Amino acid sequence: MTLLYLLTDGREPVCDRLIALQSPQHEVTVIDLLKRAMPYERIVQEMCAHDRVISW
Repeated sequence: MTLLYLLTDGREPVCDRLIALQSPQHEVTVIDLLKRAMPYERIVQEMCAHDRVISW
C-alpha cells in the first residue's frame, strides 16, 4: 500500500514514529509543506497516486 503524509505544521515526534512504524510494510511518501513550496497541482497528483493520504 502507498501512503502519503502531508505535514501541514511540520514534523512532530508522534508523526515521525508512525511513519517509522509504517515504512517497513508500506511505501511511504512525506511532504512537509513548511519546508518546501509545492504547486497545488503537484500535491493533487501525489494524492491521486497514493492509496491513502494522511494529513497531519
